[in-house]
Amino acid sequence: MERFARCEDVLRQACGVAFTGAVARIEHRGVPVYERAFGATRDDEAQRPVYVDTRFDLASLTKLFVATVALQMIAAGRLALDETLERWFPQWRGLPQERITPRMLLAHTSGIQSGADYRTLLADRIVTFAIERPLAAPPGERVIYSDLGFILLGALIERISGVSLASAIRSLFPSPSLGFTPPARERSSIVATEEDAWRGRVQGTVHDEKAALMGGCAGHAGLFGTAADVAALTEIYLAADCGRASGPLPADLAREATREAAFDPVLRRGLGWALKTNASNSCGERFGASSFGHTGFVGTCVWADPQRDVLGVLLTNTVYFGRGDSRALRAAFYDALVEDIEA
Repeated sequence: MERFARCEDVLRQACGVAFTGAVARIEHRGVPVYERAFGATRDDEAQRPVYVDTRFDLASLTKLFVATVALQMIAAGRLALDETLERWFPQWRGLPQERITPRMLLAHTSGIQSGADYRTLLADRIVTFAIERPLAAPPGERVIYSDLGFILLGALIERISGVSLASAIRSLFPSPSLGFTPPARERSSIVATEEDAWRGRVQGTVHDEKAALMGGCAGHAGLFGTAADVAALTEIYLAADCGRASGPLPADLAREATREAAFDPVLRRGLGWALKTNASNSCGERFGASSFGHTGFVGTCVWADPQRDVLGVLLTNTVYFGRGDSRALRAAFYDALVEDIEA
């Protein structure tokens, strides 16, 4: 029996039903032990095969890369986790927003509202909209998962660094397969996402509407990359938890990012990362209580289990077949991963 036969079975059954294409990658103790591609880039005559180095719209996994850039700036002393941000956002002076800190943005406790209907937004005013919109809760009071908060985190990185967010990401993560706004000549090889009345079938341009209005580059969404790119990011944090070198972040800061910064009964929050909270989370029942991960709306996800020193990346395009909940597929994959690792 092949070592990862259970994972294979889950994904082969879902291919063509839940997604057109997928890449799964598993690393154990810092070493890749499984990587496999499934299906095609889309479900029509324009389809191409998916390979292990095929790029996907990473959707909200973008937040993890942006969070890591912010944490690296904190490690370098250019920003402090608990400083207030009114010098970078002077519109906040005298308002409840003046209490917002980088820790709150990273943990989704800033009180900034979750998002906005893209049809109400003007492309050149999205950051201003996020700055000026009234808060949904007092800063630090509770978790509100917020695209707008990470849009502001991206803007904060640009204002402090003096370079574009894309350049800041590229500097820390120089992988040639990772980046915003792929060239038009490469789009047909990227896995397609949803078809909508605004843009038709979306392929090789960002699915998220707010990020699209921002030119494809935003703090909450817009990155395209491979399963290996997501695994490399995750290993920074898993390595710190498991006593290996942690790359661009000090080990203590990387570990802090995967510890509880904010409680939520559905999904606790670290700094950028989501933390396993109960068996209904997308990492399934078998991943350990210290597990951390993140999901993306189009069908992407990653989870790491420090107890077993294992990480699993699952990139898919489940949104191709509609906006239904893909938690069951993700949970089945991660449950199978644990069974296969322990078999």
